[in-house]
Amino acid sequence: MAHYLETEVLIIGAGGAGMYAAIAAAEAGSSVLLLDKSVVGRSGATIMAQMTVAVAIGEEEPDHWRHHLADTIASGRGLVDEPLAKILCQSAPDRIRQMDGWGVGWARSPGSGNHITQAHAPGHDRKRCVYVDFLNTGPASSRTLRNKVRQYDGIRRISDLMVTDLVIRDGRALGAVAMHLESGEGVTITAGATVIATGGLTGLYQRNSASANMGGDGFALALRAGAALIDMEFVQFFPIGHLAPRLIGMDPIMWDPFRYKLGGVLLNGEGEEFTQNYGTVEDGKYVVTRDTATYAIFKEVEAGRGSPHGGAWLSFEHIAEADLRAAFGPVIDRLADNGIDLTKMAIEVSPIAHYHMGGLRVDETLATNVPGLFAAGEAVGGANGANRLSGNAITEAFVFGELAGRSAAVASAAASGPEPVPDIRAAAQAHLNFLSETAGRTGEGNATEGIIELQALMQRDVGPFRTKEGLERALDGIAALAGRLPHMSTDGPLAFNQQRADWFALRNMVEVARAIATAALAREESRGAHQREDFPGLEAAWSRTQVIRRSDDGIALSCSEVRHLAPSELTS
Repeated sequence: MAHYLETEVLIIGAGGAGMYAAIAAAEAGSSVLLLDKSVVGRSGATIMAQMTVAVAIGEEEPDHWRHHLADTIASGRGLVDEPLAKILCQSAPDRIRQMDGWGVGWARSPGSGNHITQAHAPGHDRKRCVYVDFLNTGPASSRTLRNKVRQYDGIRRISDLMVTDLVIRDGRALGAVAMHLESGEGVTITAGATVIATGGLTGLYQRNSASANMGGDGFALALRAGAALIDMEFVQFFPIGHLAPRLIGMDPIMWDPFRYKLGGVLLNGEGEEFTQNYGTVEDGKYVVTRDTATYAIFKEVEAGRGSPHGGAWLSFEHIAEADLRAAFGPVIDRLADNGIDLTKMAIEVSPIAHYHMGGLRVDETLATNVPGLFAAGEAVGGANGANRLSGNAITEAFVFGELAGRSAAVASAAASGPEPVPDIRAAAQAHLNFLSETAGRTGEGNATEGIIELQALMQRDVGPFRTKEGLERALDGIAALAGRLPHMSTDGPLAFNQQRADWFALRNMVEVARAIATAALAREESRGAHQREDFPGLEAAWSRTQVIRRSDDGIALSCSEVRHLAPSELTS
């Protein structure tokens, strides 16, 4: 049985960006359907974030959005889409103060006249990043947005709804087809405008900090609908993800705030500091950017100077317990429950897939080349170039979420005018038929195993350091998986069929993995988060972005000039 829903604005993905988009669209007067294949408001990357939010509010020292923009552009290694980055930096103060008004609880500095506390993060020229408290910035932001979403009667929330395809009619996005995971039944959704807010793709990697549903769904949906992607080769690896000893119930990227506040020391397996050998002298501070730190750790391991489990040591042994407790309080006890005493032992860290700089190619309204289709949050490509500046991730969720929701509401109203949203059931029928064909199929192997295989392949050959041989091997492996996909089993009942859900997830993951590897193979240089061992230098001729579209035989790859601002626009 197929179900039918109508809305003016459809938002796919209900993390921070999706919820902000829903609020903005509802404020603009649109009816909104906010859906997620997991739980609305409790999935995605924002709720997992523990660190800081970059914003030039200038409460602890003088600042301006143009300084934030300059640091963002510098971090992006020549590939930042400057009009998008300007929107990000210029709008961030409004979003942070709006969230403050909604009760998120940004930390305040004692005796500062109630100023919002700001921290100095790597790559920034001054104290710029705000936070709630250690380990709670993301959860607090998500809770605040959930509470705000509930205040709007015009926002309908649906969990456990997995979008399988966008519906395109006459070249325009008019909704989607989805599978209700609880029942296994198909759902057709008509929408005046659609926002992709599905987050990134780091779930493609074996070692990642992503939530389980971040396998690049939005990118695959957009590609199949005719949208263009950019900068797909740039996957950011967080350099000091936890490696050993075993850590239970805590985020693997939790060590960044420790370094922000206390200046933990990175040591190789011989007990020596080493970042100065790769161009950055830290001198007791945390200043090395993520791509440089990732490179330094990998090179130390490659040279036989790694820690026992294949990473580097991170040591806070020089810091008194009283200072640790003053900075992090009960977190020290949680670490003790894991057998970790930072005053007596170093822990092992190594790079972990954390963020994706690429995504949907959009204009200044966050509209894609497909009319009626918009992007928000990490699904947007271009604003970060080849490497994201620390703290810009949640900023992206807030700023691009709000703008996408507002733009989608305008587009929906313009498309329909006084007429109701058009019924697209006829246009959706082919997608519904395909959905039905995947039910109860017996075959060879299953998609759950295929996902594990793909993650291992991506980790080995499309990780932070790449070669022509490895990338070609990856593309062969991805093609082999794609060839096996139609024959994999989805057997079992319709309701709560994890094999079938994984089949659709793998369908998307294979397509997105191929896009990453194709772009990485074509870019014959090393820049930011894309490092080619066989092309170690940055090449001026490659100061251009790569654009990916779907073609009859797979992927069409082209190059485009990076958009820059005129000098007057950088300061206006």
